[in-house]
Amino acid sequence: MNATASVVTLPPQHMRALERANQVRLARAELKRRVAVEEVDVADVILECPWETHSMAVADLLMSQRRWGQTRCRRFLAQIPMSEKKTVGSMTERQRQTLAALLASAERGLARQLVVRARPDSRLTSRL
Repeated sequence: MNATASVVTLPPQHMRALERANQVRLARAELKRRVAVEEVDVADVILECPWETHSMAVADLLMSQRRWGQTRCRRFLAQIPMSEKKTVGSMTERQRQTLAALLASAERGLARQLVVRARPDSRLTSRL
């Protein structure tokens, strides 16, 4: 009985962990870029919860949008109340729905503000 055992050598565990961390990091960077150029809506990302966002903080995702900084993010999340450090993957379905609805209403409010600012003020133009 000649039994030959083939040994499959795997890379060390710490190298596999580094490889996985790099995959997640690159995927998140790409997602943030797509959110910044408004190719992807944050509300959709929160509702769908793709694999790269499971351990991502909600604040990181929100701040990847244009015109969203730490202060705006903190005030926005205070409405729910939700911690900035809460991960997208740990959110309940109810929290996801609430956050997505708030984001949609915030976008409508911002669009209204931009339209009002773009409209010339009739009082100012009549004086010129």
